[in-house]
Amino acid sequence: MKLQLIMALLVAKIAMYLSKLSGQGRGSSLPGMLALRIYPDLLKQYQGQPRKGVIMITGTNGKTTTSNMLSDILVYAGHRVVTNREGANLITGVATAFIKASTFTARLNCDYAVLEVDEAAFPGVTRWIKPNQVMVTNFFRDQLDRYGELDITISKVLDALKQLPEDVKLILNADDPLVARLTRETGQAAIFYGVRPDEALSSAAAYSREAKVCPFCGGMLVYNIYIYSQLGDFRCPQCGFARSQPDIEAVGVTSGGSGTQATICAKGLAKGIWPMYIPVQGIYNIYNGLAAFAAALSLGVIPEKAALSLSTFTPATGRMEAFRYGNKQVTLTLVKNPTGFNQALTALLAQRERQDILIAINDNDADGRDISWLWDVDFEVLTQYLEQFNRFICSGQRAEDMALRLKYAGVPIERLTMEREYQRAVEAALQGEGAVANILATYTALWPVEKILRQRAERVSIGANRVPSVS
Repeated sequence: MKLQLIMALLVAKIAMYLSKLSGQGRGSSLPGMLALRIYPDLLKQYQGQPRKGVIMITGTNGKTTTSNMLSDILVYAGHRVVTNREGANLITGVATAFIKASTFTARLNCDYAVLEVDEAAFPGVTRWIKPNQVMVTNFFRDQLDRYGELDITISKVLDALKQLPEDVKLILNADDPLVARLTRETGQAAIFYGVRPDEALSSAAAYSREAKVCPFCGGMLVYNIYIYSQLGDFRCPQCGFARSQPDIEAVGVTSGGSGTQATICAKGLAKGIWPMYIPVQGIYNIYNGLAAFAAALSLGVIPEKAALSLSTFTPATGRMEAFRYGNKQVTLTLVKNPTGFNQALTALLAQRERQDILIAINDNDADGRDISWLWDVDFEVLTQYLEQFNRFICSGQRAEDMALRLKYAGVPIERLTMEREYQRAVEAALQGEGAVANILATYTALWPVEKILRQRAERVSIGANRVPSVS
C-alpha cells in the first residue's frame, strides 16, 4: 500500500471530520479535492470494489433526486450502498463519497455504488470508475457560461458512453428525443421509461423547448402530445425516429397537495401494474421516480418494495424540501435553468393556499455567471393567478435583476420586495400573511437559506425511519 495513498485518505478524513465539527460546509467536496491533489489515481483504487455494480446518473435535471430515490430503494431492499447524497456531483464529490465509506486503506464494503455525476464531469469520472448501468434523465440548457451550447454537453456524454463496454446498460427517458437517441448512437442496450401521453398533461406553450429537429436527419420533429419542454410523444416524419415504447410507463399522473401519484405499467422487466406515490409535487418527480423504479427492477428488486420505498422518500436539500414554521408550510426548491424553474412554477400554481414567494438569485461560478436565462422562464404565467400570491421577495446577489424580471412579467410593483440579506428575506417569507411560503434559490443561495430555515423552522422528514446508506 502506497504511503501517498494512505496520506491522501488521512487528510481527507480529517477534513471531513473538521467540516462536520465546525458546522461550516457539508464536507461533500473538499475532502475529495484534497485527496486527489495528494494522490491523483485515488479513484482507480475503488474500481471494481462494489460487489454488485456501479450505477451512474447524469443529465440536466433530476440527478440528485433520482440518485437518492434509487439509493433508498436499494437500501430498503437490504443492500449496502455508497452514494453522493447531497448532490456533490463533480469528480471531487464522487471521490468524497468513496472516501467517506472506505477504510484508511481504500477498502469498501458495499453492494452498489449509486453515483450522481455532472454531465461535464461524466467523461472524467468514467475514465476511472466503469459503471454497469448509466441512467440519463434529460438534457436542457444549463449555465451557458459553464457548459456552452447544449450540443456540447450531449457530445461529452455520448463520447464517454462510446468509451464504455457494449454490455453497459442504459436507462433512458423515452420522452426526451435528446436522450432517447443515445442507444442508437452507442449500440448499447437500453431500458426506457416514460409517461403515457395524455391530453391532460399537454403543455401547449412548451416553453424552453430544446429539441425542435431530429438529431439524425435534421427534419422537424412532430409531437402528438407535449408533457413539458421537449418531453412528449415525438416522431420524425422524414426518417422515422420516434419515441420508443417504454418498458416502465406511468399512467394517470396527478400532482397536488402533498405529493404526486400515478400507476406504473411494466413490460419486459417485470410484467405488472403498481401504484406509485411520491410525497413531493411535480410531474418531473414522476419521471425521477420512474427512472429509479426502472433501475431497481433491472437490479432484481421486488416491484412492491421499490414502490413502498418511493412512498416514504425524503428529498435532499432544496429538492422541494419541506419545513414547518408554526402552522405555515415552507418549501425550499433549487432552481438553475429555465425548464426546472418552469416546472417549479407549475408546482406553485397547483397549490390553492395563498403563498409568500421568496426567490434568491446568485451569480457565482456554481450558479452560472450569466443570468440571462431568467428571461426564458415563463414568469408571465404568474400574473394569471395573482390572487394566489401574497408577495414576492427577491434576494441574493441579483435581487434587483429578479425583481426587474418579475416587473416585466406583469407582477405589480406593490407586490415586490427586495431584500438582499438572506436572514431578513427568509424572515419576511416566514412572517408573511400567506398560508404557505415557497422559497426558490440558485445553488449558492440555497445553502445559507437552508441553514436559516433549519434554525427558524422544523424540517419535515417523511422518510424518518428510512435505513441510512453506507455513505
